[in-house]
Amino acid sequence: MYRYYMFNKPFGCVTARRDTRFPAVMDYFQELKNDRLSPVGRLDRETEGLLVITDDGKWNQMMTHPDYQKKKTYEFTVLGDLNSEKLQKLQNGILLRGSDAPTLPCKITVTGRSVLSETLPSLHPEIRSSFGRNLPGHPVTSGTIIITEGRKRQIRRMMKAVHCCVIALNRIAIDDIVLDENLKPGEWKEMQNNCKQ
Repeated sequence: MYRYYMFNKPFGCVTARRDTRFPAVMDYFQELKNDRLSPVGRLDRETEGLLVITDDGKWNQMMTHPDYQKKKTYEFTVLGDLNSEKLQKLQNGILLRGSDAPTLPCKITVTGRSVLSETLPSLHPEIRSSFGRNLPGHPVTSGTIIITEGRKRQIRRMMKAVHCCVIALNRIAIDDIVLDENLKPGEWKEMQNNCKQ
């Protein structure tokens, strides 16, 4: 019987079996003594949130293959003003640097606007030290984005293409698998897989 685990990936942790510089996702699952477990897709080191871990290789492949276009929902905070013109460009599909095809259309909802001085205290210390020298009044935009691709560092690259810089990114859902809000970063729980195909 295959096992499926919901993991709230913390900031600073890499999606790997092992790493010499940073904590790896699979370090958190050593107690299960199941060498067949693997992450479903990847989140970069600075991205937090939902990661599914499973030993079901076929389902893993189906969830991550581009043909299936699984919806991935993220909460984001960017340094910069995400105005209507930039939103339109992102939602229609935008050409990323080093890529020969534009991104697929996505859905973005802006949920808040503030300035850096108000946002800085809530950011991870590593991000605070990186961006603390920016102007306190620099505009900050937050919201949600739903993409159906999984290009490397895609959301960060999309925002950079419209001159915004991601300062916080948290995945909250993959299709109908929604991150349990009671799971703290670094915690996991076994889950039922109701979305097998």
